[in-house]
Amino acid sequence: MSKLILTSEVTGLGSPGDVVDVKNGYARNFLIPQGFAIAWSKGAEKQVDSIKASRAAKELATLEEAQALKAKLESAPVKLAVKAGTEGRLFGSVKTADIAAAVKAAGLGDIDKRSIEISAPVKSLGKHDATVRLRSDVLAALTLDVVAAK
Repeated sequence: MSKLILTSEVTGLGSPGDVVDVKNGYARNFLIPQGFAIAWSKGAEKQVDSIKASRAAKELATLEEAQALKAKLESAPVKLAVKAGTEGRLFGSVKTADIAAAVKAAGLGDIDKRSIEISAPVKSLGKHDATVRLRSDVLAALTLDVVAAK
């Protein structure tokens, strides 16, 4: 087992600044090369406070702002136009970056693509659900309306 300090949000594992124990291969092959974590050491332990401070600064400043953004995101579906075949199957799939761009284009605000979680890959037209983590304690349910691009 490897002891790591997370530098980014990792779904199912933790938030930036958390110290976690993971299997060696997961640490060596995924978390460290992708920049999601750094190796734990006594010296690196000092970085935990700075990581947590920057995480707090990146999160929306107040709970009221997060609640207001949540209400805007949940008020109406976000329309997303993508290339699709004749039977409604997409060429590829919808990525979190596409969703973040569609939310921004709809005038609902700026959200980080890493804060978006999709339960199943979006590979067809129609309505799909996603979750947006606005703060560690505020989740917004986002409805996507995936339509064919003309």
